[in-house]
Parts: sequence; C-alpha cells; structure tokens
Amino acid sequence: MASRGTILLTGGAGFIGSHVAVEVAAAGWTPVILDNFCTSERSVVERVGELLGSPVRCIGADIRDAQAMHAALGSISAHAVIHLAGLKAVGESVEKPELYQDNNVRGTEVLLAAMDRFGVRRMVFSSSCTVYGTPQRLPIDESHPLSAINPYGQTKLDIERMLDRWVDAGPDRHVCSLRYFNPVGAHASALIGESPLGIPNNLMPFVVKVARGELPELGVFGGDWPTPDGTGVRDYIHVVDLARGHVAALERLDSMHHERINLGTGVGASVLEVVHAFERVNGVKVPYAIRPRRAGDAAAAYADPSLADRRLGWRARLGLDEMVRDAWAFANRCG
Repeated sequence: MASRGTILLTGGAGFIGSHVAVEVAAAGWTPVILDNFCTSERSVVERVGELLGSPVRCIGADIRDAQAMHAALGSISAHAVIHLAGLKAVGESVEKPELYQDNNVRGTEVLLAAMDRFGVRRMVFSSSCTVYGTPQRLPIDESHPLSAINPYGQTKLDIERMLDRWVDAGPDRHVCSLRYFNPVGAHASALIGESPLGIPNNLMPFVVKVARGELPELGVFGGDWPTPDGTGVRDYIHVVDLARGHVAALERLDSMHHERINLGTGVGASVLEVVHAFERVNGVKVPYAIRPRRAGDAAAAYADPSLADRRLGWRARLGLDEMVRDAWAFANRCG
C-alpha cells in the first residue's frame, strides 16, 4: 500500500516518540525519526523497525543545529512535523533553566525556520499539562488559567505562544498542541517503553526499579493530601493511547489554525492506587515510605478530555491495569 506521506518526528527515538512512530506507520504514513540521542538510545530505532517489519529511517541531529535541520527537511518531502524533541525533567529545569530555554524554545525556533524554508506548514506539538500550573479547578479543561510554575512548563507555554505567532505569520499553517497528562506503560510487544537514564523523575519507572530490586523503596511525597487515601492523584494515560492521539491530530490538522487539546483519561489515580495495581497485576511487591510533601506539588490533577473526543474523535481505551502490566513486561524484556 502506498504511503500517505512522510511525517518527521523530532525526538522520535524517545519514550513517546517511538510509540508515535509505530502508530503513524500503522495509519499508513511513513515516519522519519530525528533525534540527538541525549536522553534516548539508538537501539530503540531498531526495535521500532522490528515492530514495523522494515527499518525506519533515522536522522541523527539536534534541533538547535540549523544546518542539520535544513539538511534533514531538504532530504525528505514532509507532509507534517510531529515535534516531540525537548528536555522534560522538571527538577533539572529548575537547576538549569537556561539549558531548557536553549534546547526547547530556541530549538523550536530553528525547527520552524527550517520548516518555512521547505514549505512544511503542519505541526503537531508535544505540549504538557504543566502549562496549567497548580490546578484551580478539576477536572482541568483547556480554558483553565495558564500558570507554569517551573522552567520546563514555561518552555511549553513559550512554545505554544511562538506557534500562535507562526501560524499568524503565513498562509495555510496548521498546528495542534497536545497537552499531555502523565504518560506511562509500554507497547504490548514489550519492545519499546520507558527507559530513563539514571534515577527516574516519574512515578512508574521508579515503581519498576523498586519492584526489580534496583532501588530499596518508593518515596511517596505526602500521605496527608485531601484525597481518598492521602496520596497525590494524577491522570495517568497509556502511552499507546497518547500515540493514537497524535495520529488523530495529524489527520485533522487541516481543519485547525492553532488548537490546544488535552490528552488524558479524565480519571485520577493516587500514588498508592498505582502501587497496589502494580503489585496485584504483576504479582510483585513494591515497598514504599511516606515522606514529606514536596514544594509545588498539588493534591490532585486530572484532565477533562472531552475536547479531544469532539475535535479528534479520540478517547483513551486502556486503563491502569494495562498501564502497569505493559510497563512491567517491557522492564523485564528490555530494561
């Protein structure tokens, strides 16, 4: 079957990007991965190719390198760009805000200039629920006030505003900024999944490392939140559902100017709910200890995903049991 067109995936070797590559190909497009491999491994590209049944093209490049980005876009006829490249550790962004501004914001400026040079006018952007800051109401819909409370979230806000200017600056430009909640899980094949370098920043890979005995216990920050079990509640979304959302946005881009759309399940799960589901589904123990709350954390944050249903025809299909099952299967096969 002939390809519907080529899609450039910046950051396509990452946790989310690799799953998006698989879903893009399943929908009949040809994915081309571009990555500088600062937080991902080249072996992921081979595993994506294994899943697709043929090698996937990969360009080793940094989005901040204008010459490399011009060469990349000049070598393909891209229908659209799915822009996932960026640093994403909140704690690191507090320590190194200039790095995050340079990598995420300036990198996007360079990418957009290259897209302009080669007439690529469509983008799906990897944004984040961090643009909402501390929730003022629940569930969080797209009209919620914007108030990033860390440099990482601020870069996502800055880029969204940059994309507003970009779509206004030329004819026939289309952008969808997808505001993710908390991606977890792995592909059902266990060939691709989340494999952070060093100590994890997010809950699920930390749970996995504790379950594997690589870390002694899970630190649970706050056991006295105003939630059913006292631990923080978040909206966890299976990464395959998230990847499907990118394809849905890609296929409806031409009807958009610049739209912001939440991707979440709309259902919150507490830290202990995640831990107990992980233990029950996978038959393992996850020792944990309640620790003091962290500054800047919130009791609960979960999406109103109804706009994604209306505009994209998308809704999450996979639940917490599938998330913890697939995360554990990937860790035991490739972790």
